[in-house]
Amino acid sequence: MSSVLVVNSGSSSFKYQLIDSDSERMLAAGVVERIGEPEGRASHTVHGDTTERTLPIADHTAGFQVMLDAFAASGPSLEKHPVIAVGHRVVQGGARFFEPTVITDLVRINIDELSSLAPLHNPANLEGIVAAQKAFPDVPHVAVFDTAFHQTLPPAAYTYAIDAELAAKHRVRRYGFHGTSHRFVSRATAEFLGRRVEELNQIILHLGNGASACAVAGGRSVDTSMGMTPLEGLVMGTRSGDIDPAVLLHLQRRASLSVDDVDALLNKRSGMLGLAGQSDMRDVEKAEKHGDAAAALALDVYTHRLRSYIGAYYVGLGRVDTIVFTAGVGENDPMVRSRALVGMEGLGIELDEARNAERSREARVISTDASRVTVVVVPTNEELEIARQTLAVTRA
Repeated sequence: MSSVLVVNSGSSSFKYQLIDSDSERMLAAGVVERIGEPEGRASHTVHGDTTERTLPIADHTAGFQVMLDAFAASGPSLEKHPVIAVGHRVVQGGARFFEPTVITDLVRINIDELSSLAPLHNPANLEGIVAAQKAFPDVPHVAVFDTAFHQTLPPAAYTYAIDAELAAKHRVRRYGFHGTSHRFVSRATAEFLGRRVEELNQIILHLGNGASACAVAGGRSVDTSMGMTPLEGLVMGTRSGDIDPAVLLHLQRRASLSVDDVDALLNKRSGMLGLAGQSDMRDVEKAEKHGDAAAALALDVYTHRLRSYIGAYYVGLGRVDTIVFTAGVGENDPMVRSRALVGMEGLGIELDEARNAERSREARVISTDASRVTVVVVPTNEELEIARQTLAVTRA
């Protein structure tokens, strides 16, 4: 009856799931948020029933005590389901971490040192680690890095064409993100199709508010759209994705934007929000249906970029067995899936519009029976993947 606690920590919040270590069933989930504000909030869900509390939560350590209080009050009992390990999502592992790693003092130092590559994420991840180690001092804690799955990228895929010495000094290269999701989905797809992951070439499209594409050959990431940071690549909810770097220089010179202004523009005021005024794909599609020209253009830009990456990865892989849609938009938006693949019959990609329109929470094929490339929708589960990797390390 043992369990694994999975933690995803942000600067003022953290999410958690308690997962049974044998059945892989989720026992409970929750979020503690508005940490450090006058009025914090915590919710805890067990068997579909949610309890909520509103109270001051001074820091992450206090937040973990709120979480423990929720387990004691609403279950499940941590005595009956003792936590044998804690798995932590860590965004940036640089070129140092290529597998899940038991957290030692040295690992904590390294995660902190890598904060220069992920200043919005690694410090927050580290705060959660420190607080969790206080709450669960007698069990191993494991860092699972978003970047780790992409450590198999070849040099041609991860190298930027800038001065080599400068790039090496400042660790400028493609790292890729969403690796935990891409790893889980690539294996889940193979299992669903009754194939070995080693024999499949896959294009995986993780489409949520953040979005990335990944070319997976035999279970190994060989190319991915996000770069040194999660800003590069596809158009996202509030992020621009690919852009001519000279645009940034132009805006600094002509619009008097500072470095921080440009950072905020590209990360928080671009993407679908910048084009259509709304970051949620459902709202953008609703606006398009009501004749909003800006929304229509935003969707065209979004799917044009998506199709470009599909084409590039198709060529890079040489042979594609499956195209996989996952995450919030990928799993639930038939319009995006249809527009992404329309007119690709010459590449052996034939979408079955009736199958594509069906709503389901399960993995499913949405291509025609005659399609040479099997198109599937596979729900992602990053928390379960973190739990699996955590157990693999601690049981080794």
